[in-house]
Amino acid sequence: MGSNNKRPRKGAVALRYEPKTRSSPYVTALGRGLLAERLIEEARQHGIPIRENPDLVQILLELDLGQEIPPDLYQAVAEILIFVYRLNEDWKRNHSS
Repeated sequence: MGSNNKRPRKGAVALRYEPKTRSSPYVTALGRGLLAERLIEEARQHGIPIRENPDLVQILLELDLGQEIPPDLYQAVAEILIFVYRLNEDWKRNHSS
């Protein structure tokens, strides 16, 4: 028998933003379960910042690979981009000669 208390499988979505070539951030990788865990591990190994937001991930998992973020998600994605920008600025400050 199945359980009514199934936990949702872990999800992960990778985004990229190239303002010179695309008007919006877009999905570069996505997955659930083991694939999500692999994406997260790869990001960690390469020093890519990770921001956990399970609600946003569930929405982004509905998008297709390569699809631009729809305008109704700009605010939530902008918060992630600000997070990454701040991390990059902190890193530059701490590693400048």
